Formats: sequence, structure tokens, C-alpha cells
Amino acid sequence: MTGNKHLRIGLLASMIATALALPAAHAGAPLETRPATRTTPAAEDGARLIVRYRDAGADRALKLQAVDAAARRAHGGRIIRTQSDARRPIPTARHVRPLALGADLLRLSHRLDRSELEALVRELSADPAVRSVEVDRMLRHTGLPGPRRAMPAQPQLDIDDEYFAQYQWHLHDATGGIAAPAAWDASTGEGVVVAVLDTGIVPHPDMDANMLEGYDFITDAFVSRRATDARVPGAYDHGDWEAADECAAGRPASDSSFHGTHVAGTVAELSNNAIGMAGVAHDAQVLPVRVLGRCGGYTSDIADAIVWAAGGTVPGVPANPHPAEVINLSLGGGGSCSPLSQAAVDTATALGATVVVAAGNSNGDAANFTPASCDNVVAVGASRITGGRASYSNYGARVDLAGPGGGGGVDGNPGGYVWQATNTSATSPDLGTPTYVGMAGTSMASPHVAGVAALVQGAVVGAGQAPRTPAELEAILVESARAFPAAPDREIGSGLLDAEAAIALALGGGGDDDDDDDDDDGDDGDDATELANKVPVRSLSGGAGDSLLFRIEVADGARLLNVMSHGGSGNVSVYVSSGEPPAGDAYEFRSSRPGNSETVRVRNPAAAAYYIRVVGETAFDGLTLQARVD
Repeated sequence: MTGNKHLRIGLLASMIATALALPAAHAGAPLETRPATRTTPAAEDGARLIVRYRDAGADRALKLQAVDAAARRAHGGRIIRTQSDARRPIPTARHVRPLALGADLLRLSHRLDRSELEALVRELSADPAVRSVEVDRMLRHTGLPGPRRAMPAQPQLDIDDEYFAQYQWHLHDATGGIAAPAAWDASTGEGVVVAVLDTGIVPHPDMDANMLEGYDFITDAFVSRRATDARVPGAYDHGDWEAADECAAGRPASDSSFHGTHVAGTVAELSNNAIGMAGVAHDAQVLPVRVLGRCGGYTSDIADAIVWAAGGTVPGVPANPHPAEVINLSLGGGGSCSPLSQAAVDTATALGATVVVAAGNSNGDAANFTPASCDNVVAVGASRITGGRASYSNYGARVDLAGPGGGGGVDGNPGGYVWQATNTSATSPDLGTPTYVGMAGTSMASPHVAGVAALVQGAVVGAGQAPRTPAELEAILVESARAFPAAPDREIGSGLLDAEAAIALALGGGGDDDDDDDDDDGDDGDDATELANKVPVRSLSGGAGDSLLFRIEVADGARLLNVMSHGGSGNVSVYVSSGEPPAGDAYEFRSSRPGNSETVRVRNPAAAAYYIRVVGETAFDGLTLQARVD
């Protein structure tokens, strides 16, 4: 996807003057406006392969020999149809760099067509010395394309942040917003670091004070618009504009998005400073990590950046002095989660970072997109100002909850867009000035969730408690989400992000904890109704205090058990346990929110019988229950 929906507000002259006077909060050389020497992306030169060897310390020459041998086998097995086919050379590999997690990045000597590349990957995967091999794919940000709009008249508001009330519905609107003002009474995210892996950032007076230095992980000068392929300190966004057909045949020209600046602003734009707008966690610090540029960003760079942002070790890069508790990835592409991406997420999670990702903008099942299909991530779908699903948002069992993404033109201006900081330029940021912009996409929904995660961590630490683990934080975000105003047309998680409820739940006040539901009534597994995988059971009803017991078998190797109830009238809670039925306050998982929209997600469930008890908090009727094992 290219570009973004841009709706810009002019910045006051005094703000612009302030921006010019303030030093940047990140390092980086001035923008080089001349094009890089290469006129095509590196992907055109020859495919990049990510190879993980079983012996990561093996001699590099032997590693390359394994690739060359696989190339010869693949070349010998191909079908030759023409003399041109017969003359095509066998590719050779060269080592580009070691990656985190024991992987190596290799580049082939020349381009291969799809069938040739697939044959090479198959042959190399069959080598007993190789643990995994994948093509180093390009991912792109998940902001939606759209035209630039004329600058609206500047609003006259009587609050501290000038544009907050009129434009930032996504923070305060009673239906589609996240209840941020009420949450700020308990936490503003102070002391929490949120890494934003994106296009980098540009200076902006409404953000700079909260921006750490960061790092540029892009290893291709054509993509980065820097002078060399080297990774460098700082995360300065040199612009991601494209000429027509420059990155792929048939892809139109697009302006610079300054997408990372917008996303970082959503997380931690300053508030109560008498200018501009506000971020969700406006006292948190953002660690900007540049992984996207012209044409997108390589999986290898993104995976290394995930590890580094969480405090892990990456060859050739200094240690991160500000490890992040939360990492936001508003980017993606088609296909399932790659082995390297999953390893990077697992490493970050083990280091204590919660990884929040955009579900994607293809109006498809998030299971078919990466990184939304990775395990151990919080995948975020997009909602509108109405609280309904945005028409572009990916959906499905992989989506954990929904955050404000905007409905675009269907909801008008400003209600169709998420508003934050940006730059006025269509190309290089040094040719423009700081301003604000409305964008739409799951890119915009994800940093709302990342910001609320920072609010929760700030609140619990402020209360003298230990920071929540990634699994605990994910559960808090999912379980505290409020019910959709109406059942969405597609499944986009447990509900709408609710900052106030998330903090209350984290501090022990977010739910009804007196579990005397009269559900320890002697029911046992023999009384449970068997559920078929992914088959809904409809028209369930009961009185206050009644419970219905169900059972589903989960086989070894399952990645996710997703239990959902919705529809009808009344108010129910859902309890889930493995091995034996939940009873009283003996249960493993619970969803207990007002109404009938309940969701319990069990990541990597053990092979066992899982029991699901539906308890009527009040009388209920017309309820649908479904359990899904993936």
C-alpha cells in the first residue's frame, strides 16, 4: 500500500519559528536531496536470502558453498524451454552481513524468476546443515493512500492543546474514542519507553522533547536515501516518496508519508503545552527505529530492529541504552509470519517487551498477513468514529482488539481520520515545515494500543507494583476492551480499546472480582456439551446465576484457542480451564465485561480438553458461543 490519506492543518507561525530554533531530538546528517547512485532497489539486483544454519558458527565459505550447491541442483532440475533459458547462468551467493539470532543475510548474483527462486529455496531448505531459509521480503507501512486536502480553517478552542477537542475524536469521543482523558488521571506513561519501528521521525516542536535518539536499521542506500548501506545512529526520516514504477512495475508515484512521525505522535505527542495535539501516553518516551524507506523495508532489517529495540544483541550495532517495554509495528505484508520474524518477536517477548502490530488494510483474514499472523503479538484492527469496523481493516481470529483507525472519507473530516504531527513537504522534510495531518489505517490503530500499554505500565509501577509481563499486558488490553456498539460485520477482536478500563483492570479495579457466581454446582466434564471447532452454537439462554458448560478438544501443536460469545440480550461472563471445568474462583481464563461480547484467547494452548462455562450475570437470551482452534 502506498501513501496516506493526508489532511493537513497549518501550523502557527510561532510554532514554525520554534521548530526552526529547537535542535532535533535525534541524530542524523542533513538530508541528501540528490538521488542515490543506484536507480533501482537492491531487490532488482538479486534476491536476498535469510539463512539460519544449524551451526551458526560454521565457516562462512562453507555456508556459501551450501547455497551454491543448492543453486546448481535447482538449476539442473529446471525445465528449459528456450535457448535463452539454456544460457541463463547459475546464481552464486555472497555474504552481506550476520543478523541477530544466528542468521546470515546472503545476496544472489542476479535475479531469478519466481519458479527458479522457489526451487533454490526448496533445495537449500533440504540441506541438513540449514535450519531455515526465507526470501528477504519487503514490507510496507499500513497507512492508507489518499489525496492531500486543502488546509481547514484553524479552530478556536478554549483548551490547552489547540486542536484536541475538534480533531482528536480518537482520544475522547464517547463512542469511537479510547477514553484517554479519564485514563490520564491515573497515568500519562511517564518512565515508559515505546519503540516505534517505522519510517523514522522528523523534528516537530510538539514531539521532540519525548523523542530518544534511536537508530536507522536500513541497510540499502537506495531505500534509505543515505550515502551508504551502513546502519547509523539516529532515526531521521529522509522521505519515502517514490517515482512511478520505481519500486515495482505499475506502482504509481507517491509522496513522502512521514508515517513514523504520525505514529510516534499518536504514542507520545506532547500535551498541556498550549500547542497542537496530544498523544496517548504524552509523558512516555519514544525510541524511533527506522526500518522503512523508499519501497518499504526488508524483513531482515525489521527483525534485527525488533531484537535491538527490546535490548537484545545485533552484530555491528551498539547496545540499545533505552530498551523498550512496548514495541509498535505499523507495517506489514502478505504471507504468513516468517521464521526470522517469529524468532525476533519471541526474543523481544522473552526480554520483556510487548509487541503491538497493525492487522493490515486488505479487508482480509489477518492470518494471511505478517507480522499480524505471528504468535506472541497484540494484533490490532481498525475501528471508525462510529465504533464499527473500518472497511479496509483485516479481521479474523488473529486480531486481538480494535483501535481507532478512521473510516476515511465515509466519516468526513475530521471524523474519518486520526490526527497527529507531520511535515508539509511532499518529498524531503527539509523542504517543508512541521504541521499536522489526518491519516487512516490499522497503522493508526496500533499505536493507540501501544500508547495504552505504556499507560498501564506507568500506572502499575506508580502504584508500587511490578511491570506487567507481555502476556499479562496483552490479557489486560484484550479483556478491558469495551463492547462494540453493534456486532461488527467481521471479527476484529474482543472489543474497542479502552484506556481507562485497562488501567482499572491492571490495578485490580477493572472487573467484578466477587466470583460467587453460584457456578460451583457440582457440574463435571460429563455434563459438558461438545463444541465442534469453528462451529457456532446459537440461541443460548438462561437466567441470572445459570451456567452452561461446554467442552472442546485441543490437539498438540495448536497456536491459538479463541472463545467468543456475542449477540442476544442480557449479560454473561465466560470462564475457561483446561483438564477440568471451571468452578467458583477456580479457573484459568475469564472474560467478564458488561453485555454478551466476551473473548478469551489462549496462546499456544496445551493439548487437552478445554472447558468453557458461560455464566449469566443477569438473564440472557439469543446468545451465540463459538470456540476456534488454529
